[in-house]
Amino acid sequence: MTVKKIYTTESLASVLDQVRSNKKVVQCHGVFDLLHIGHIRHFKEAKKNGDILIVTVTPDRYVNKGVGRPAFPEQLRLEALAAIDIIDYVALNNWPTAVEAIHLLKPAFYVKGSEYEDSTKDITGKISDEDQAVKDIGGSLVFTHDIVFSSSNLINTHMSSFPEDVQKYLKDFSAEYSSEDVISYLKKASSLNVLIIGETIIDEYNYCDPIGMATKDPILTVRYLTGERFAGGILAVANHISNFTNKVTLISMVGEWDTNEDFIKANLNQNIDPVFFYKKNSPTIIKKRYIDNYLRQKLFEVHVIDDQEIDTEQEFFLKELIEDHLASNDLVIVVDFGHGMLTSRVISTICNYSEFLAVNTQTNSGNRGFNVISKYPRADYVCLNHSEIRLETRNRGDNIEQMITMVSEKMNCNRMLITRGRFGTVCFHNGQDFITTPAFAQQVLDRMGAGDAVISLTSLCEYLNAPANIIGFIANAIASQAVATIGHKSSIEPIPLYKYITSLLK
Repeated sequence: MTVKKIYTTESLASVLDQVRSNKKVVQCHGVFDLLHIGHIRHFKEAKKNGDILIVTVTPDRYVNKGVGRPAFPEQLRLEALAAIDIIDYVALNNWPTAVEAIHLLKPAFYVKGSEYEDSTKDITGKISDEDQAVKDIGGSLVFTHDIVFSSSNLINTHMSSFPEDVQKYLKDFSAEYSSEDVISYLKKASSLNVLIIGETIIDEYNYCDPIGMATKDPILTVRYLTGERFAGGILAVANHISNFTNKVTLISMVGEWDTNEDFIKANLNQNIDPVFFYKKNSPTIIKKRYIDNYLRQKLFEVHVIDDQEIDTEQEFFLKELIEDHLASNDLVIVVDFGHGMLTSRVISTICNYSEFLAVNTQTNSGNRGFNVISKYPRADYVCLNHSEIRLETRNRGDNIEQMITMVSEKMNCNRMLITRGRFGTVCFHNGQDFITTPAFAQQVLDRMGAGDAVISLTSLCEYLNAPANIIGFIANAIASQAVATIGHKSSIEPIPLYKYITSLLK
């Protein structure tokens, strides 16, 4: 009996066409991850508007509430809803929102809870689109007014997958800040003009099956299976930032030959204004990673690179290029990968003329020990990982606060964030206390690129003077999303991030 109530959206449309002639169809839509009494009363009130109640369900792939959500997979959620007598039909939605399903199913009434009545509080901005879709098919948007519970709050309270220290942190943080408080800083960034400077890198992932060792030489032998390319380096930073701001100018270095410029431009967001210069007698940097396809572990890397510093002529050209763009931008973000673009003279220009400067000097296998933050005589905000600050301070110890203080005094920089992987982050602001935030990540597919995502968006929030504890929270929310993605397959986008932040703080 229960199974017969579950349909695809297409087949349900055919069923409704046969029964709707003298009956009014009512549609509810949502994730319904944890069914509770609030849902039951919502369905009862909704059905008072008509004769046939259908419920469409958001599929797992579109539930942007972080790792471990939904708590119940789509098939179980469908079955749970179908077991409720007052619901006549259930269908799995094929799209991120209900707009397409509304056009297909043509309900007389589309019913949402009272929490959606003020469309300005809808972080997805989709309730207005759904309202228009209902009007397009001659229906009406209706709101129920009954007791409201939150599935996310119930899951966070009674079924949390976080360890106790993270649960306590989130409880304490949510008592001080709402999700709206946190998200407001990311939304304010939309008006900023941002200049981004750094090297273009193409990241190539080659998936292989290890075969064994060669018989005559100590060589690991692998069978190539497939591969994919990502816009990495400063391109990834630009894409992250451009999702949250209206205008991004990118100044970057590519190769004079094998530029891969078509690939680069095809993989940059539309609101990025790219300004490239071409390094003489060099290719565009490509980092080829060979990966065990089963374990998803990196086996080795091959770099296509000329990492010598640019010559004097190109250095002069780059300095003038940067100077021409500094005045028209609110802040400058430099991610220095240490491959020859950012010479000491170029760095002096950036440091002397940037009104607000955020910097990361990245340690990687191609520059280890040579690319440290003290290359920059000043910065307004510095974001490093724990290895990078240890290289700078020549300190193998664990006193991270002492290392931060040393670097802060050396650079006269009073805003710093240190990322520490599974140990979370430490944020330092204006001589105030050090703010430690635990890591939120529960699924780590690939750590590559997480630091790029963190400096990208925390730089915007630092420019807007967000409190240190909000910076730490945002950094760890971003990192959690970044490490759940292979390479730079996707950039951090507002709606999924806002939904994840909201879910964490319910």
